[in-house]
Amino acid sequence: MSEATAQPPLYLIDASLYVFRAWHSMPDEFQDADGWPTNAVHGFARFLLELLEKERPRHIAVAFDEALDSCFRNKLYPAYKANRDPAPEELRRQFAHCKALCAALGLTVLAHGEYEADDLIGSALHAARPRGFRGVIVSADKDLSQLLMAADEQWDFARGLRWGMAGVKARHGVEARQIADYLALCGDAIDNIPGITGIGSKSAAVLLSHFDSLDQLLARIDEVPFLRLRGAAGMALRLREQREHALLWRQLTTIALDAPLGEVEQDFLRASADAQILAALADALRFGPMTRRRLLEAAGVA
Repeated sequence: MSEATAQPPLYLIDASLYVFRAWHSMPDEFQDADGWPTNAVHGFARFLLELLEKERPRHIAVAFDEALDSCFRNKLYPAYKANRDPAPEELRRQFAHCKALCAALGLTVLAHGEYEADDLIGSALHAARPRGFRGVIVSADKDLSQLLMAADEQWDFARGLRWGMAGVKARHGVEARQIADYLALCGDAIDNIPGITGIGSKSAAVLLSHFDSLDQLLARIDEVPFLRLRGAAGMALRLREQREHALLWRQLTTIALDAPLGEVEQDFLRASADAQILAALADALRFGPMTRRRLLEAAGVA
């Protein structure tokens, strides 16, 4: 038996990714009993039910982003994610419905006003590792690849792609443990992190291949001009000028492992579902008969 199969999996769902994806891709023909749109809830419910039916997880946590503009990273760098439009009320309401749906199905829900879903996932996995769990991170987000260790895997559910720690380099050109340093160097436009001027993804990968870490790179900047890398002398100059920025960017790109998780189920064990609340949600959200049946089956109360 391999190390991975010997360790029970802890499924960690990056819920916000799938809520946003449903919000943008599902038609806006769905409405709740009060006339508010529910397209994101319908899309998220389909994703969640498919995952539960396929994997039947015993240990699972679903992480939501509540720190949309109150994250600790905003205090470090006020422009963090400032390129994103605030979520409209129609979407915020649906996030609340999605959380309620997860809770009614007996799934551990993780959310915090100062920590992002990535931090909650990282902290949950960090807490579960000493108890023998391996992580199955359900998300396409490259930031989360930094959490992968030998027995873990990341799963891009929509594309049906899974990869482990060893597969990160083929995808991004750097090791899993280098992802935060990599993003600090080349930046992350999605999160409005500039990176170091003139250093792109390929240059960042070459630098980390040679120096192994951002700390080593900054300690040995004098060696950079001698690398076989186009524009190496200019990179060395900018790394000297933007040293403090590089360290700040890494604070932003590093996933926290000490976020408060609150009162959660021991080992994130799936709890009993609440059939009454599920039925009430199905009524309020106007779920169709097939979705209702799948919800009850997933809850084990069909």
